[in-house]
Amino acid sequence: MKIVPSKISVIVPVYNVENYLAKCLDSLVNQTHQNIEILVINDGSKDDSEKIIQEYAQKYPEKIRPFTKENGGLSDARNFGIDHATGDYLGFVDSDDYVAPSMFEEMAYLAEKHQSKMVICNIQKVDQNGNITQKLTQIPNMPEKIDLEKNLSVFSDLSYFACNKLFKKELFREKRFKKGVHFEDIQLVPQLLLECDTISQTQNFHYQYLERTDSITKTHTEKGLDILKAVMDVEKVFAESKYADRKEELKNFQIFEGVYSFLAYLAFVKDGEIFNSMSEELELFIKDRGLKLKDILNYSRFDKNYLLSLPLKKKIFYLLFFAGQKKLIRKLV
Repeated sequence: MKIVPSKISVIVPVYNVENYLAKCLDSLVNQTHQNIEILVINDGSKDDSEKIIQEYAQKYPEKIRPFTKENGGLSDARNFGIDHATGDYLGFVDSDDYVAPSMFEEMAYLAEKHQSKMVICNIQKVDQNGNITQKLTQIPNMPEKIDLEKNLSVFSDLSYFACNKLFKKELFREKRFKKGVHFEDIQLVPQLLLECDTISQTQNFHYQYLERTDSITKTHTEKGLDILKAVMDVEKVFAESKYADRKEELKNFQIFEGVYSFLAYLAFVKDGEIFNSMSEELELFIKDRGLKLKDILNYSRFDKNYLLSLPLKKKIFYLLFFAGQKKLIRKLV
């Protein structure tokens, strides 16, 4: 494949990942796409991450651009990288993950070939031995080039990870990740999609998402309400976009991200009071948007009923929630 001359800026926020950072950076400095800069943002790490960053910066001065800043969280570190990037395209890689050698070459090639402002690849989850534990196909049964006017169902079907996408830098001219919130990808990436006429995809599983065994189990709290707030932010932008009249696609986005994604988080909330409070917020979200139960239950993702495709325990959880059986739900989770 011919190397595309467009410059790519890959932004890597770093916070206390000394055990994984080298593998991530190795996968980036060895990209087959040569016109690349790797902005490594040390977001106030307290371990030896900075030492590793400096070693790579000295070894690969033509590729690695190291930065150090006070801790501000993932969004703040990404925004810092965006502000300092000089590439035509931007990519975001989490510092405990790694990517295939040809990821950015192929995605840049597709961006240029189809004049797409966003390119998407598939993700696979891997364990710490590199074994594949799950394959996450992003847009099955669709062509390499996707015309959004004709295929806006993608807006409600897509998983809004930032890490498996390549973005034209101009998309960020007036946009940044929202600071101080969880689920910042859900808040921003749909807004960027709405600025596109076409997107491109590869069915290759270029992005390797590491399932860490040493990470502390995340506490699920009322921070999950940020999912609903993210959807609300997207709704405002959708209303002002060129797709504003596409009400069905917006409704399906509200169902997938605002209902099902929120429930997926809610299922792991152990505090009873918080669980009930968040449940009431979701019920209000559904009521305010006039979402009908039949539409939620019949929601299809990539032409398959979403509820029926779920594992049995999660399916029961959702059905009990819709039936208002909160006491039974508490026993289930």
